[in-house]
Amino acid sequence: MNEFDDQESQQFEQDGLRARSEQAIGELAQALIDNPTLHNAISAAFGAREKAIEAQQAAMGALNLSSATDLERLERRLRSFSQRLEEVEEQIDDLSRELGAVRRQLAKKDEKKEKKAKA
Repeated sequence: MNEFDDQESQQFEQDGLRARSEQAIGELAQALIDNPTLHNAISAAFGAREKAIEAQQAAMGALNLSSATDLERLERRLRSFSQRLEEVEEQIDDLSRELGAVRRQLAKKDEKKEKKAKA
């Protein structure tokens, strides 16, 4: 055998090993998925997690402490309020400019009336 045949043989063995390993991992994963004991254990763990979260929220509520979710919701509401306030400020500025223009127009009309009255 030459060196090329040795490399080819090693590659063939590695490919075979890789294929068998992938098949074994796939079979193991399927066995775990199909296992009712594992399924029950995972369900129980998630149930316990939910109960722990509820207990934490109840305890924080009893102590009048805000959760991260409460703070995030408050932050969103403050941002929304801030945006609305900016819009109101812009509208007030627009109204102020319009009112100034109306006052100038009235002042011009009053001046014209006064000039006519004097003449």
